[in-house]
Amino acid sequence: MSDLLKRKAQATPRGVGVMCDFFVERAKNAELWTTDGKRYIDFAGGIGVLNTGHLHPKVQAAVSAQLQQFSHTCYQVVPYESYISLAEKINQRAPGAGAKKTAFFTTGAEAVENAIKIARAATGRPAVIAFGGAFHGRTLLGMALTGKVVPYKVGFGPFPSDIYHAPYPNALHGVSVDDALAGVEKLFKYDVDPSRVAAIIFEPVQGEGGFYPAPTDFVQRLRALCDQHGILLIADEVQAGFARTGKLFAMSHYAAAADLTTLAKSLAGGFPLSAVVGRAELMDAPAPGGLGGTYAGNPLALAAAEAVLEVIEEEDLLTRSAQLGALLQEKLRGLKHSVPQIADVRGLGSMVAVEFMKPGTHEPDVDFTKKVQAEALARGLILLTCGTYANVVRFLFPLTVEDAVFDEALDILEQALKA
Repeated sequence: MSDLLKRKAQATPRGVGVMCDFFVERAKNAELWTTDGKRYIDFAGGIGVLNTGHLHPKVQAAVSAQLQQFSHTCYQVVPYESYISLAEKINQRAPGAGAKKTAFFTTGAEAVENAIKIARAATGRPAVIAFGGAFHGRTLLGMALTGKVVPYKVGFGPFPSDIYHAPYPNALHGVSVDDALAGVEKLFKYDVDPSRVAAIIFEPVQGEGGFYPAPTDFVQRLRALCDQHGILLIADEVQAGFARTGKLFAMSHYAAAADLTTLAKSLAGGFPLSAVVGRAELMDAPAPGGLGGTYAGNPLALAAAEAVLEVIEEEDLLTRSAQLGALLQEKLRGLKHSVPQIADVRGLGSMVAVEFMKPGTHEPDVDFTKKVQAEALARGLILLTCGTYANVVRFLFPLTVEDAVFDEALDILEQALKA
């Protein structure tokens, strides 16, 4: 392993930050084994990519079968039925009334950028509003939309223009729904005429920002504000989608629909695939040739995504997500008396987070958060942190995790918190 670490340092740039100092050799469902034979329980899930686990048999079989047929033609050159079939399934399942269409891409950032392109083409307007704490990707436009400077924006500017940020509602940190919407109204007063705004993009549950679910009132009022000014509402469900929150789409928790929705991560169970789904007339706004990409809608990834949908429905992962999330939140809340750094436990379904602050204060406890993550890793549990202040541990375990493995992970988590 030391030789691999040396080769890594010599061959790859330091800008690609790597959390673990070991290397995976094989993985199955919620477990992985390293090149030196150590076993870990994976509660990171490739950053929310593996809602159906590592190498689910149905996903594996679907990709293997497709690999016997063809691996690539570029859909825009020689099309194939699987692209259409998966689009039909997503169109049928996406929240909101009316006809929908879906376009496929490769990464979450690509989906976000294309959603902005579609919104601008449909409205003829240039400006976009996003929110503080948001994460929308690492491309230049993605970084411009992202509401966090370190580490995503440092040294990479200048960024695209006509991007504006409003505060995201966060009661724990003193930002009410009224405050957030007043922030949007202030943008209209100080920075951009609402008649120039093509879209407002938001995460129904902020991911990198700290796993903060959007309050229902906020989403409904944001929808009304968009309707008032002819602005499109984009829901970024790259991390929150495909059963993570206990619904196939996170927006299904709200009595309001987005005009466009971005998907990626667990859409294809570990294979690179993303999508934009939206109202048919909006999706048709770009001219032919305006959307696409060489690898967009890769046949292997489409086959994996078809299998993922089958697994979610056949194994009732929506119910499973709600059950596991409830167990995890119950466990964390039960530890608050012995772990005073626990300031908040929150989440929708299995999109759960715990936030740490210094006892008796409202000061984020970054050091404690790092120690919890390190202690868990030393005991064989992989956890991720997030949040504007890096004081949140988030949980992205496979929803297919076996009960015994889940219970083992919760025991390790308790040990790490108390250590």
